[in-house]
Amino acid sequence: MSVFAIGERDFTLDGEPFQIISGAIHYFRVHPDSWRDRIRKARQMGLNTIETYVAWNFHAPTPQVFLTDGDRDLGRFLDIVHEEGLRAIVRPGPYICAEWDNGGLPAWLTAQPGIKLRSSQPGYMAEVERFLAALAPILEPRQVTHGGPIILFQVENEYGAYGNDRAYLERLVQVYEELGFVVPFTTVDQPMDDMLANGTLPQLHTTGSFGSRIEERLARLRQHQPTGPLMCSEFWIGWFDHWGAHHHTTSVEESATALNTLLAAGASVNIYMFHGGTNYGFTNGANDKGVYQPLITSYDYDAPLAEDGYPTEKYWAFRDVISRYAPVPDDVPDHRPKVAEGVAQLTHRAGWLDMPLDVDTTVVTDQPATFEDLHHTGAFLLYERDINVQGEAALYFADVRDIAHVFLDSTQVGVAYRDHHDTFIPLPADARGTLRVLVEDQGRVNYGPRLGEWKGLGPVELDGQLLTGWRTTPFDLGMVGRTAFTPIPASNTAIAGPVFLRGDVTITQPTNLYLDTTTWGKGNVWVNGFNVGRYWARGPQHTLFVPAELLRPGTNSITVFELHGAHRPQVTFASGPNLGHTDF
Repeated sequence: MSVFAIGERDFTLDGEPFQIISGAIHYFRVHPDSWRDRIRKARQMGLNTIETYVAWNFHAPTPQVFLTDGDRDLGRFLDIVHEEGLRAIVRPGPYICAEWDNGGLPAWLTAQPGIKLRSSQPGYMAEVERFLAALAPILEPRQVTHGGPIILFQVENEYGAYGNDRAYLERLVQVYEELGFVVPFTTVDQPMDDMLANGTLPQLHTTGSFGSRIEERLARLRQHQPTGPLMCSEFWIGWFDHWGAHHHTTSVEESATALNTLLAAGASVNIYMFHGGTNYGFTNGANDKGVYQPLITSYDYDAPLAEDGYPTEKYWAFRDVISRYAPVPDDVPDHRPKVAEGVAQLTHRAGWLDMPLDVDTTVVTDQPATFEDLHHTGAFLLYERDINVQGEAALYFADVRDIAHVFLDSTQVGVAYRDHHDTFIPLPADARGTLRVLVEDQGRVNYGPRLGEWKGLGPVELDGQLLTGWRTTPFDLGMVGRTAFTPIPASNTAIAGPVFLRGDVTITQPTNLYLDTTTWGKGNVWVNGFNVGRYWARGPQHTLFVPAELLRPGTNSITVFELHGAHRPQVTFASGPNLGHTDF
């Protein structure tokens, strides 16, 4: 058993000064069979602590379910941290941002009428308390006071940028204490006077989030907190990427110099991110400051340990800096090996309307139903309505969240993109038949006032007349396994979407793979039934990372849901990652 405490100037472990040199790894962005590898490589860089958020919506897809097995086994992740000789910082939120869908808040929670997020409102706090009570059996016994790795808990997350409800923070602290959490509690905010004032309480230890102007930011922290250890608990050494933008990178030299300045000042640090990982499936978040910007699949973050788990130039530079202040191990990780390029044919196809839909879940409403109305946690909803138009006509969409693929019967007539503020789609003259609108949720906003927004389709007009009587059905991609695929003729080259494509690839020895998406349009890829994420010709990323742990010797299945079209029915494997162009 040990005691971790906040001293006059230092963190202390059993009475001795302890400078935290930590790195962020989100267990929910890493295949569980890779957890030990990533954690071990953190130790090899010289880190003594691992930090992770806890994504509430990852564990609780519905109010009645709380999952803690497989890739959600947070306890196992923390046990591996401990086995590798490292400490842990846990940030349970309940809001985490993290460029994660809805900032980690479950959609079933944010959809509740009248809910006031991140506040002391009784309805919201009741759900938060239920969440933390479900986490407590995992986290409470793994505190350092019980012989476990956890030395710090963070209360909320950058709350000073959102609100100033002190009763909310006070109740969170009270709940933690009632659940048996005894290690020190921290908060984090950007070192601005209003944020630091609003985001913490006198009894909580305040830390900062920043990546430059180190001396100035540490001085600002000290002004707000005259005693206690200085800590940058989100040391930004990279950044995240949006679809259609560039791949963000930061200078290795400048990041290493900033890290050196922090450690030389005696400050503790948590590198955000040490290893970013991947937004598998439909888990990415989005930003919206006037323009909606969904996050890409890769969360590489230009981190010291790349998305595929190999050290970068930044890794070695940071290791050198850390060695000046703390011991680093003699053992080091391997460099990324070259992976053989190759091609696998996609041999079978199925039309998007061939997938069986659960019509028992269809609702008929005057206005289009939302994802929340149907309690649908997938990424697509199908809206249908019969029309009979004479002459020319156009559809007007009041609100599309986030992409509307518009069809007349099975023929596509247009696409409306939220980020382009598209509102009109012209229809063919004398349009008759079934109007179908396949709406894709591109990721919920994870930061700012649009947190918790609904998804789906707003009111629709046809030549100025409001369309009512919509049939809305969840488009459940889990049903693709029950879809009848047919062989693709050998003469086929280009493939028009939306379409499901399927093929096999034979592998002798499983290794990491990098699926080249440069000849595809937009969609998702499943490998052996696992959704490895979204791709989009917009970039910046042009490969999808497939961890070796998903593969097996022999035959492996690949399924693609291509929304736009592909140059040819095949999958190309690149020799390494291609995350796109940078801004310099």
